[in-house]
Amino acid sequence: MKSLKSSGIIAFLIYTFGLYYSPQISLASQQKISSNLLQRLVNQQNNNDDLISQPTRLEISLSRRQVSVYRGKNRVKSYKIAVGRQGWETPTGNFQVVEMLKNPIWIHPFTGKSIPGGDPENPLGHYWIGFWTNGKNWIGFHGTPNPESVGKAASHGCIRMYNKDIQKLFYEVSIGTPVTVVK
Repeated sequence: MKSLKSSGIIAFLIYTFGLYYSPQISLASQQKISSNLLQRLVNQQNNNDDLISQPTRLEISLSRRQVSVYRGKNRVKSYKIAVGRQGWETPTGNFQVVEMLKNPIWIHPFTGKSIPGGDPENPLGHYWIGFWTNGKNWIGFHGTPNPESVGKAASHGCIRMYNKDIQKLFYEVSIGTPVTVVK
């Protein structure tokens, strides 16, 4: 009965004097940080939430051998890449992700030999993100069994990435993600 009476008095005081409970003020006092700092942290989290909700796009710089991930106008991540070698240059222009595969099958462009996904001899690695095709040939992002080729003009037009990086990129994009390739 006593706690019920105390609760009633507290409710009366809150109603009468406009007192209120703020989780931020309570958290600030518990953690011994200023409410000003706490508000800045809350605002930063809100900005991060806004950033995540913005559309993703990719920009490949052939000269810098780099792909950058953008959310809206903000570059959030960059990865080192290999690009097409002389005679097999990576096409420039505006494209979009049209195919995404885990453990893709690779078909040798000259012999037609098929190498199953997951096979150690498959040069695509475990992830494929296709963004260009002429109906027969494809260009896209993939891993590589030759990590020393990353950073060079070494492919038949595709974008080679370190295996750990293509795995991350695979989960950052989706079908329809814009891909811009610049010199």
